[in-house]
Amino acid sequence: MSLRPFAWLFLSSLISIAAAAEPAKMETIDAQPSWILESPQVRLAVTKVGGQMAPVTFLRDSGKPVQPYHVSPWQNEGLKDLPAPVLTALRGDWFCLPFGGNGDAFRHEKHPPHGEVAGAEWTYVDTKHDGGRHTLVLAFEPQARKGKIVKELSLVEGHNAVYSRHIVTGFSGPAPCGHHATLAMPDEPGVFRVSTSPIEFGMTNPSRFSDPAKREYQALAIAAPFTDLAHVPLLEKGTGDADLTRLPARQGYADLVQVVNKQDATAWTCATRTDEGWLWYALKDPKVLRSTLFWIENRGRHGSPWNGRNNCLGLEDVTSFFADGLAASAGANLLTRRGVPTAIEFTADKPTEIRYIQGVTRVPEGFGKVVAAEYAPGSVTFVAEGGERVTVPVRHEFLSGAAL
Repeated sequence: MSLRPFAWLFLSSLISIAAAAEPAKMETIDAQPSWILESPQVRLAVTKVGGQMAPVTFLRDSGKPVQPYHVSPWQNEGLKDLPAPVLTALRGDWFCLPFGGNGDAFRHEKHPPHGEVAGAEWTYVDTKHDGGRHTLVLAFEPQARKGKIVKELSLVEGHNAVYSRHIVTGFSGPAPCGHHATLAMPDEPGVFRVSTSPIEFGMTNPSRFSDPAKREYQALAIAAPFTDLAHVPLLEKGTGDADLTRLPARQGYADLVQVVNKQDATAWTCATRTDEGWLWYALKDPKVLRSTLFWIENRGRHGSPWNGRNNCLGLEDVTSFFADGLAASAGANLLTRRGVPTAIEFTADKPTEIRYIQGVTRVPEGFGKVVAAEYAPGSVTFVAEGGERVTVPVRHEFLSGAAL
């Protein structure tokens, strides 16, 4: 985890100059007022409510731009009194603190699902343009646990990537934390080839994830360990295993699994759209965001506002105990007993940075599941199971604290 002794000065200066900042560029997209940031290659929108990032258009200077992120199907229906604030804008990627459902109070704190950051209004600070770099700066002050969070989203000209940095200050105590990247799921079975960097192990959700009493249904077993995403136990005995590297599958179900990444220098998650010829990837420091959650939502929830129509794939890089929230993640649990941290220990006087990269690249016909990533200065080469290779310009060094 990157701790910056003088980051509080940076945060204070951002807030103090907000009145003199470049005027915000805003549009209403799928019912949500959103800030806009652009480079020649990428255009992104971030909702005022929840700071949720979508749509994002990659490869916008090509003949075939790509918008990989999910936007929930109820966005233009004017629904009120949704079950949780996070559902108001539900789309794309957003920062969660504390990550998870947060159904139980912790030390008299009561947080909404995925934290106030995911469903309340952010404040605009600035948009900066410097030497081919474009950065949108937003800020948020939670009330359930005092502190400040600054969100920086940066684009680098020539790169089809979004560089994220969240700076947390004045926030004290343990909390699960992470990114909730959510991709639009295709309808055709198996055309999404999904993989991660090497894992120590994985586990299906430790309790029932989808409750039939609420008109929700799951396909995967409960609290079942596994070591290979291609062989994940199913709930119905004698039916074999689920292959989570080939999605979508099993329409009518909603499931959650967690994989614990090996602590390599840089961990990755990839999803290849084999029918459209592009690859989405995420890069992280696994010492900061220790695990990856797979939220596989294939029309498996029939209550409002889901109504059996939500089809998405969450590939969520976190330090958390599944999506169980603050109380479960801050205490002893099935993962901590195996030596896996499920909460970050925030300190009020030491700012904490969470850095993350997401991007898209075109891939040749026949390029399938990614099996390896090779790093060179300023680039990453993704290697497919058939030996095909694609190299993308991306400053992965940013994850270790380097400037863009």
